[in-house]
Amino acid sequence: MKNKRLNVVIRVLPVVIVLAILAGIAMWINRANENETTPDSGRLVYAPAKVTAVLSDNAQEDFENAEGRRVGDQELEIQILSGDHKDEIMTVTNYMSALFNVDVQQGDRIIVRIMTDENGSYYASVFNYDRGIVLGGFLLIFFILLGALGGKKGLGALAGLLLTLGCIWFILIPCLLRGVPAIPVTIAVSAVSAAAGLIFLNGYSKKTFCAVCGCVGGVLVSGIAAAVVGTLSPMNGFNMQEAENLILYGADQGLKVSGLLVCGVLISALGAVMDVALGIASSVWEMKEQNPDASVGSLFRSGMQIGKDAMGTMANTLILAFAGSSLNMLILVQTYNIPFLQLINTDSIALEVVQSVAGSIGILLTVPLVALISARLMARRKKAGV
Repeated sequence: MKNKRLNVVIRVLPVVIVLAILAGIAMWINRANENETTPDSGRLVYAPAKVTAVLSDNAQEDFENAEGRRVGDQELEIQILSGDHKDEIMTVTNYMSALFNVDVQQGDRIIVRIMTDENGSYYASVFNYDRGIVLGGFLLIFFILLGALGGKKGLGALAGLLLTLGCIWFILIPCLLRGVPAIPVTIAVSAVSAAAGLIFLNGYSKKTFCAVCGCVGGVLVSGIAAAVVGTLSPMNGFNMQEAENLILYGADQGLKVSGLLVCGVLISALGAVMDVALGIASSVWEMKEQNPDASVGSLFRSGMQIGKDAMGTMANTLILAFAGSSLNMLILVQTYNIPFLQLINTDSIALEVVQSVAGSIGILLTVPLVALISARLMARRKKAGV
């Protein structure tokens, strides 16, 4: 019994230490800086509100330009639900067009912007629907399904996902905003996220170690490929659509835009590379379990054969993700009949191509890397060892 408890402590203690270190880093990097000044946007706050009455409604259905959506304006009476202005009753005008269209009725929940002037006066305007409850419920359904259908594996995957998102939001992005070299910190966060996620999912084993090594290697390959192509093109973070706003609002804090292209490739490739790496490591492990006398060569060939099936599907995942996220842009390309020469040299298209292909290259090279590492390490394992 004592040995069992000791084994549990040995397995849990490193995870607790790592989580404590990550929490400490997050708290340190997000600490308030005395030299930072409050931006003008500090006078602008967002708050949930409830429509208590529709005082007037001049909107009409527009089938010509808005596909039947109501266009016009509404005069609304709203009650602020939280924040400094909680329970206050305000009157706002809700302007509705084909693009900005928040069509509400009495009892609906919305998000409003409350702008405070220098003299202390303030006013509210309609920002959007309050989607928090719906999106929160949607996420909750996903978490429940993941835990119910995946069991311990599902809960481990959920823990790894939450840790990865936490590392990106609380460590990676604050580091980038403060001018920490983008590529090294992204590699470090990717490695920690991959290791933690795979350990949560699969526990401590040679299989997990092989998957982590292959995952880090595959992500590095993706980043190197993107960096090389970006240098030759030339192409970098300044070609991104958000570059102007990043320079305008982030430069004062130390943000360096040039390395963000490679960082985006590293993060976007991480999930797919983890999937391939763990799949191959698990397959080689099972091969060794079924045939303890298997040689390094036979295990490597088996891993490669299995990896070939995953190559196409995972590469398609990244390419189709690009097509889905850029669908509106692709429709505009067809609408405007843009020539191919102009299309392929457009910043947005070129960036998406580099990110998708670099991630796919990382997946392709992850296969032989994980197969080789797994074959060499697992072939040495004794029959009774782990």
